[in-house]
Amino acid sequence: MKTSEQVLDLWVDLEKEQYDWRKDVIVNKPKLLEKVEEAGKLDNLPYLKRFTISIKSVINYPKSDTEGLLNIDQNGDTIVLKKGALVEELTQIEEAQTIERARYYLDRLRKGVSEIKTSKINDINLNRWKEYQDIITDSLWVLEKRDTSGAHIGWYWGNFIPQIPHQLILRYTKKGDWVVDPFVGSGTTLIECRRLGRNGIGVELNPDVAREAKNLIKKENNVHNVITEVITGDSRKVNLKEMLDKFSAKQIQLLIMHPPYHDIIRFSKSRDDLSNALTTDDFIRMFGEVLDNTAQYLEKGRYLGIVIGDKYYKGTWIPLGFYIMQEVLKRNFTLKSIIVKNFEQTRGKRNQQELWRYRALVGGFYIFKHEYILLFKKAK
Repeated sequence: MKTSEQVLDLWVDLEKEQYDWRKDVIVNKPKLLEKVEEAGKLDNLPYLKRFTISIKSVINYPKSDTEGLLNIDQNGDTIVLKKGALVEELTQIEEAQTIERARYYLDRLRKGVSEIKTSKINDINLNRWKEYQDIITDSLWVLEKRDTSGAHIGWYWGNFIPQIPHQLILRYTKKGDWVVDPFVGSGTTLIECRRLGRNGIGVELNPDVAREAKNLIKKENNVHNVITEVITGDSRKVNLKEMLDKFSAKQIQLLIMHPPYHDIIRFSKSRDDLSNALTTDDFIRMFGEVLDNTAQYLEKGRYLGIVIGDKYYKGTWIPLGFYIMQEVLKRNFTLKSIIVKNFEQTRGKRNQQELWRYRALVGGFYIFKHEYILLFKKAK
């Protein structure tokens, strides 16, 4: 049985797709809502069904429209709906076995046409939830190649693919919210902030990389007029409050971290760089210091996403992802998801697939083709 929380997929988003007369229907919104309300007042189930059938007939055969349900006034309040979904909903009303169930479906249709339902943490309209086919809800992300559109380029060693911050920002922020990336690197997260209308602050230890990131971010058109700032400094010590105060922001709504995978790639010669940590324990400790310095500004009930991979050391698998997870869980966070993301190539393994396969056979290990996206929620 469908619950009262179920929502409908009726609308056509003309910003994402073109109108298709074979699949879509242009409806006079006030007239449709008037018809739905009128049907809901009927006490006789057969009459209600016949009334619903008449509406469905107009949708299927526009020439039968005599009341202006589809014959739209140029200045009228029109909406574009998915014909199949609308007809299916009307059919469900028609097939209802009780007057109460029919009225329930009518009310659900009314809400689907007239209301926007979003949560506290994102702008997803749950009354049109099926339209968000580009948002991933599975725990396995198979992403064959990185997004290279706009300002996104793969020039920087160890940068992560733009699809990851894109997904996290859509799921866990609203437009105008604040996103912080303490390992901003080439600026991938802030480029996505510009695209999606979120304010973003990134921290980068290497001054040369920070300078390049600033130039790259500027190349992305700031259509939403948001703030995107790159701070050159150590994320364990940087004064994030000072930057937030500068823009009258008290808290942040999403924290995204893509730290080094210890010493797999050394990003600088600085002793403050996590990639230069002497041991795995030192790496975890330094990461914890970044977490303590930044997570204090994350709003309670909001999300932290960490992208991390494991490593080999002297033939032994070092589970950095799980070490990092345990470090976060020592703080005021709960684990929401462990997402496994595949990758087909890295710059270090490009054009060396056969060599790595040979090494794996000789050494008795498996070649890394995944990394983790660890998702946490800050406790209230």
